[in-house]
Amino acid sequence: MYHCHIQFYLTGYQHRVFEIIKKMSPLEHFSHEFYESNRPEEKLTAKADVILADLQDMDEDALRVLTLNKKKEAELILLLDRNQMSLLTDSLSEIKDIWIMPMSEEEVKFRFLRWQQNCKIGRDYWQTNQYLEATINHVPNLIWYKNKEGIHEKVNNSFCKVVNKTKKQIEGRGHAYIWDVEQDDPACIESEKEVMSKKQTCISEEIIKTGDGMRTLTTYKSPLYDIDGSVMGTVGVAIDITQERAYEQEIIKKNKTLETIFTTIDCGVMRHTLDGKQLLSINRAALKILGFESPEELMAEGFNLVAASVLEEDREMLQEKIKSLQKEGDNVSIEYSVQHRNGEILHIMGNAKLLMENGELICQRFLLDCTEQKLQEKKNKRHQMELIQALSIDYNLVCFFDLDTGIGIPIRNIEDTDSPIHNMFKDYISLKESMERYIQEMVYEEDREMLRQFSSSDTLKKELTEKNLNYVNYRIYTNNQITYFQMKVVRAGTWDINHGVVLGIRSVDGEIRSEMEQKSLLEGALMQANKANKAKSIFLSNMSHDIRTPMNAIVGFTNLAISHINNKEQVEEYLKKIMTSGNHLLSLINDVLDMSHIESGKIHLEEKPCSLPDILHGLHNILQADIHAKQLELQIDTVDVFDEDIFCDKLRLNQVLLNLLSNSVKYTSAGGIVSLRITEKPGSLKGYATYEFCIRDNGIGMSEEFVEHIFEPFEREQNSTISGIQGTGLGMAITKNIVEMMNGTIQVKSKLNEGTEFLVTFPFRLYHGAREPQEILELKNCRALVVDDDFNTCDSVSYMLGQLGMRAEWTLSGKEAVLRTHKAVMRKDDFYIYIIDWLLPDMNGVEVTRRIRKEMGENVPVIILTAYDWSDIETEAKEAGVTAFCRKPLFLSELRSCLNAVINPEDEKEAKSANSISKCRTGRILLAEDVEMNQEIAAAILGDAGFSTEIAGNGEIAVNMLKKSEPGYYQLVLMDVQMPVMNGYEATKEIRKIENKELASIPIIAMTANAFEEDKQEALKCGMNGHIPKPIDIDNLFETLDAVIKS
Repeated sequence: MYHCHIQFYLTGYQHRVFEIIKKMSPLEHFSHEFYESNRPEEKLTAKADVILADLQDMDEDALRVLTLNKKKEAELILLLDRNQMSLLTDSLSEIKDIWIMPMSEEEVKFRFLRWQQNCKIGRDYWQTNQYLEATINHVPNLIWYKNKEGIHEKVNNSFCKVVNKTKKQIEGRGHAYIWDVEQDDPACIESEKEVMSKKQTCISEEIIKTGDGMRTLTTYKSPLYDIDGSVMGTVGVAIDITQERAYEQEIIKKNKTLETIFTTIDCGVMRHTLDGKQLLSINRAALKILGFESPEELMAEGFNLVAASVLEEDREMLQEKIKSLQKEGDNVSIEYSVQHRNGEILHIMGNAKLLMENGELICQRFLLDCTEQKLQEKKNKRHQMELIQALSIDYNLVCFFDLDTGIGIPIRNIEDTDSPIHNMFKDYISLKESMERYIQEMVYEEDREMLRQFSSSDTLKKELTEKNLNYVNYRIYTNNQITYFQMKVVRAGTWDINHGVVLGIRSVDGEIRSEMEQKSLLEGALMQANKANKAKSIFLSNMSHDIRTPMNAIVGFTNLAISHINNKEQVEEYLKKIMTSGNHLLSLINDVLDMSHIESGKIHLEEKPCSLPDILHGLHNILQADIHAKQLELQIDTVDVFDEDIFCDKLRLNQVLLNLLSNSVKYTSAGGIVSLRITEKPGSLKGYATYEFCIRDNGIGMSEEFVEHIFEPFEREQNSTISGIQGTGLGMAITKNIVEMMNGTIQVKSKLNEGTEFLVTFPFRLYHGAREPQEILELKNCRALVVDDDFNTCDSVSYMLGQLGMRAEWTLSGKEAVLRTHKAVMRKDDFYIYIIDWLLPDMNGVEVTRRIRKEMGENVPVIILTAYDWSDIETEAKEAGVTAFCRKPLFLSELRSCLNAVINPEDEKEAKSANSISKCRTGRILLAEDVEMNQEIAAAILGDAGFSTEIAGNGEIAVNMLKKSEPGYYQLVLMDVQMPVMNGYEATKEIRKIENKELASIPIIAMTANAFEEDKQEALKCGMNGHIPKPIDIDNLFETLDAVIKS
């Protein structure tokens, strides 16, 4: 059974001997693996099971390597000359064998074969020992081996467990010590001597005295033989039957007790032959129960297995039961009735059992009068029925069913005898059949399967095991009318013994309809509450998505500003973009704080004059960081947008467009294209314009199934774990709600792995402010050339140039533009203005400009049109001859402003100079603010504007500083609200109480993060003159300061 793999290490120069060994076949169950080296190596030595080392031509060091590094169980065989034996003096204990060289091939084979045979004998012995140990240590019986003196040489695990000692404690000790008694058991010693003398196995039952009391063992003892055939001891196997003997005694005791009980109680006992022809014995109680005075009278009346007094309807059943008994020990319990001569009927509970007596089977019977018990049961049953009738007064039908048999009886049925229900549930009924008929004929079709499942025996057993009752409401359909009914099922009796239930059916039509009316009354309020709660939950959940987009722009452009800190113009541009994103983020946070609107389920639109160019350029700035990071192309252009100034809720429009564009960026892979096209559609009402925003990408797209549910809350095509893209699944639902609130529409088209297109349409009221004349007189009827590889851009810009009075032409190619310029020069019909896209497929805009300059000279204006940041190429472009830059998307007002700047550069310089003149502000302001960072920001802003600032760390300090000052020393107080010691409201009230009226009337402006409308009102109520929310909007700050100081 075993397999032994031996690793041989052959070291030395006796390659001939080693080759002979390697060629010899392993014995059965063995396999060989060989390693060789000329000199002993430590690693190979430590790895080997057998080492054959040729020490000829080697010194003591070689032997030392072998003995020190071999495994403890490894065998070392040395091949050496006879004169080398002196080298082995100190290592003999480590050496298995020595082969004196030289040897013939036959001698080598003989010596190695002998080693193999010895090795196999050792392994065979190991296997035999394993078998023996596994056998004796895993049987429950006690096994021991003793010598002639009765000393235990070996025991198994079961023996140790019984005596509660270890093998080390037992082996080498005698009976008295092991079993915790004073002396050896003489009976045990005698039986072992008998086994050794007779040389036979002895089987006996021994009672052993132990420290824990007496134990009964069934022992099997056999002699153990020495090598010469003489007996050297005994081997014993014992089965501990102490517990079994105790059980036997207990059974005997209980049987005696039962016999005593049956002889003393009022129980009849009779014994007769199997055929019933002979009555062997009968006691007085049995005669009295059967209604006879003597055994003779019983036999005379005619006894044929049963007495003549047994009622006719029970007699045959009783005979059959007794005849069914076939062998000793068979028994049967029977209930039957007898009638005495005086007419009295007794109910008998009997038992018949076959016994063996004198080699023949006889029938022993017990009879017990249970008449009183039966009468009480009937009385209890009658009372129970009366109770059920009383409790089920509201039920049309009440039945009892045994779920184990499926059979039942009606308890209460108040339906008319002509009613279908009455006929379905009468007499003995089947639960399955009656319920199926009731369901098919009476129950409303939609409720049938539900009631069928509810009333099945398996379902009722399962449900009622967990609870005492179960019920279901359903509808019946009769006379073209639906009525609500209820079926209730209650456990009856002892559930663990039998599965009896009481089933009731009653009309709950009035109750259900009343509940429905109440539900209808509450539905309105509940709907409003749910709507408000839903609006709040959706809005707050969406904030994570909406806040992160502008926050990303702020972080991204801040890093860019730091990296370009020495480039003032570029840093200024980045800071403007940070301001745009920050303002958008602030607007979102203000909406989160405006919880009163969300609680009511209404997000109010705040329509103000807005500029479409500002909105779209702001979106471009916010998205630029993500576009750059994902290496995408963002295209924003306009088509026929004539009206740029509109009334709308800028925040909500930003939120819609930013959400759609952010999703396009998020779900478009690197190198993809995201585009936004704005078109002003014709046919709007007077004073209004309709704008169509088309957001398109070539990203991953969506499946048709998902597109149907895209505007439902929490819907996503894939979760973030699968797609790797974060999101709440609320953005589209919120977007659709906002679009509809703004009287707009939103549509979506998408195809999986191809891309998505959203079409959003809004009607906006136009803002008719003071408009500049459209035409530029200096450019009237002048030729202009538009160069862009996008047809829509060419068409849109050409149309706008026409609106400004120019004759516009366009081309899709840079090379074509150069060719047209050459032809125009030749014909002396020059282009007066060039508008060129920066990134053209055949030649970039800078190169096109260089070539046009070669044809046209330096005077003609060239405007580069681009959707990207031109700061990196501005120097090169100016050197090539570019006059100005315009950003996509290009609006008419922006184009007009750009053309004016290049045609009338002096006017532009004057305008810039006028704008650069800052308003000079002076005076001293008292700033009450407890946060150092806010103190530093406010002081820096006010200082840059020309104000000097003194700071109070809380409201109390501010009041004291003001009281100690002269009137006019401070121009006004900027007051934080939430401060330690004394808050802003309290400080304002204290200031207004100052006796000096000039100091008491100093302007106080709240500058606080408490931005609720009620906070503004509270500030005015306590005596403040204005309110500035944090974070500080610088323009708003100075507008408020100027207004307060001026007043």
